[in-house]
Amino acid sequence: MGIKAFLASMAVAATLLVPAAAQADKLQDILGNGKIRVGILLDVPPWGMTDAEGKPTGLDVEVAELLAQELSVDLEIVQVTGTNRIPNLLSDQTDIIIAAMGATSERAQQIMFSQPYTAVQLGVFGSPDIGFSEDVSVLDGHTIAVARGTTLDLWLTDNVPSGTKLARFDDVPGAMAAYVAGQADMFAENSAIISNLRKDRPEIQVAPVFEIRQSPAHVGVTMGEHNLLQWVNTFIFANVMNGKLPALQEKWFGTKRGAFPAL
Repeated sequence: MGIKAFLASMAVAATLLVPAAAQADKLQDILGNGKIRVGILLDVPPWGMTDAEGKPTGLDVEVAELLAQELSVDLEIVQVTGTNRIPNLLSDQTDIIIAAMGATSERAQQIMFSQPYTAVQLGVFGSPDIGFSEDVSVLDGHTIAVARGTTLDLWLTDNVPSGTKLARFDDVPGAMAAYVAGQADMFAENSAIISNLRKDRPEIQVAPVFEIRQSPAHVGVTMGEHNLLQWVNTFIFANVMNGKLPALQEKWFGTKRGAFPAL
């Protein structure tokens, strides 16, 4: 049996495992509607962006396209930001989120997370003149630009020295623009975005200052939608095993897939 047929059979089987009175669930709705609405960041390359023709592209876009293909439904991309991606899911504007999202205990009170489909390194970056340190005190006395409500924002809020100022922006482009404009002398981001910045804007001087940790990315699913979550996890497992997800990570991030901690 091919992978597409296997995943399609899993989607149907999942709806048969619950009593008839409880079968009105999100997975069944998606299959019945013939469409899945996926919240994606389209201003954060290489995770998501638009090409010269205005067509969405990037790692998360290709993951969503693959997912829709294996569900045999159409894909509707709903552009989201770091701050509204969870509210959009909670208000039923999207069916799932594929938007460079890390799992945190705070977010897990609102939504459910899949197993990781890729991972990056989180860190703080700045001028090469600052130098790299494994001691968080290197951030003391500096202003760090960060996208509001992100995993990085949460970590920095809890861990930076008292002399560090956090300049919060509504999205990643805003935080990066603040660094480029000299409004902040550091900014916090993930390794994939930094790699893309170096490629597209080689004139910008940026180097790692402090490494925070590895950050796997997960698909977000509405709380209680266990059938849909099980299908998404099966999709991720199957496409790691067949090499498609590792190939997308190497294509967009330039890194090989390593070992990720299971959720």
